[in-house]
Amino acid sequence: MPDSRFDDVQACVFDAYGTLFDIHSPAEQARDKLDDKTRELSVIWRERQLQYTWLHSLMGRHADFWEITGNALDYAMKRVGLTDPALRSRLMELYLQLSSFPEVADTLTRLKESGKKTAILSNGDVSMLISAAKSAGIYGLLDEILSVQSVGIFKPHPSVYQLATDRLKVPASQIAFQSSNAWDAHGAASFGFLSVWVNRGGQLPEHLPAGPQAEITTLTELPELLGL
Repeated sequence: MPDSRFDDVQACVFDAYGTLFDIHSPAEQARDKLDDKTRELSVIWRERQLQYTWLHSLMGRHADFWEITGNALDYAMKRVGLTDPALRSRLMELYLQLSSFPEVADTLTRLKESGKKTAILSNGDVSMLISAAKSAGIYGLLDEILSVQSVGIFKPHPSVYQLATDRLKVPASQIAFQSSNAWDAHGAASFGFLSVWVNRGGQLPEHLPAGPQAEITTLTELPELLGL
């Protein structure tokens, strides 16, 4: 159902990893080597990747997301008992070629046709995001690809969300921000965006300040939410 709070949305900004791109696709594509460790490794990899971004931010020691992703993979491989440099290289290369979720291209196309600006706002390095967007065939459907590299701190710091208002020239109150990460949806809402939690996995709500204005299960539901 349309939500009147989203009537004045001028731009739709998306988190990248887990929202547009399937973060588990690299491990799935390497299942021939990972076998029964595929899911375990992928989950640990993602958990450590996020934890390292928060810890780097708290320590005031920013690092490129590519470096953090590699460090998180090293930890995950040790946890599941793998020491294969060739496999590590393969998984990192696959992270540059992430699959997008099935509905992403159609959703972005509908938004563009309706006149909405579209952008990625991500912890990822610009080169990583461009590579993934091109690999998934959605690069031409985005007006901007915004990375935390330009502010030197990771989400959910407010300065990251400010990037979208500055670059898109749209007030926070007219930006719909979509993320599959509940903590990110809370951070965006706290900043002042109209926040949409894309709860793909049926996760429980978080107990954090602010909170998303809407919850959907896939991006297919977004155009209707916006009244398109």
